[in-house]
Amino acid sequence: MSIVSRTAPHVAAVHDLSGIGRCSLGVVAPVLSAMGCWCSALPTAYLSANTIFPPSGHFVFRDLTGEMEGSLDHWEELNISFDALYSGFVGSEAQIGVVADFFRRFRREGTVVLVDPVMGDWGKPYRTYTPAMCERMKELALLADVITPNLTEAAILLKEPYENAPKTEAGLRSWLERLSLEGKRSVILTGVHAGEDRVGAACLDRGTGEFSLLTAREEPAQFPGTGDLFASVALGALLRGKALEEAAALAVEFVAHCARHTLEVGTPIEQGVQFETLLGELV
Repeated sequence: MSIVSRTAPHVAAVHDLSGIGRCSLGVVAPVLSAMGCWCSALPTAYLSANTIFPPSGHFVFRDLTGEMEGSLDHWEELNISFDALYSGFVGSEAQIGVVADFFRRFRREGTVVLVDPVMGDWGKPYRTYTPAMCERMKELALLADVITPNLTEAAILLKEPYENAPKTEAGLRSWLERLSLEGKRSVILTGVHAGEDRVGAACLDRGTGEFSLLTAREEPAQFPGTGDLFASVALGALLRGKALEEAAALAVEFVAHCARHTLEVGTPIEQGVQFETLLGELV
């Protein structure tokens, strides 16, 4: 699943771009670059600000499906290859098909495919996600080597009520095994609570079958964009040759540190976590 290269691993990041707010490509590109990767962007949509910001009556959203399709054709003409294909937020059902086609066209032997099945949080799908999109996201996840759902997204993938989200290690292991499709893909499940004031991730490595639970102190705030931050750090670590558990542990600790730092400096929560001055920890 992981590769080690003397040159910078080349990652294709299929994410949206928010003009304001630390999320999506605004997080993915600098994090992967700090971790020694060459990050090439395939934007799915442009948003004037992340959707956590209070509504102002005017919100810019530009669907980039046509630009995605044209970019893929151009990349194929250029004979570009990638060490990892990494997808996140998509703007429409049609785009999921475009991303699936991208995976099939550009996947090579040794390419790591990570799907962050961005669909919702706090027990509800995002307002831009239809039931049809959620079904198509399951199809996209079938092509992944690694998926990184939060508890809401895991419930959607498993067709379970969010209220059934596991609270014990045995329950987490059961969900992870189901999400792994009996070992066909590795899973990192985020937003997992384990004990009082502890939050982190549970993971199942498809290669070893090993289950791990990794947590850090929970901070008294919910920041947007932390899922993008987590998955990007985990992917960067995998591309350095780290095992899944090590990659998840690094992501848990870095996200927790960024959250603590942000609360200390006191910037608005809707702006996301301040990670910029902490990137040196990932180098």
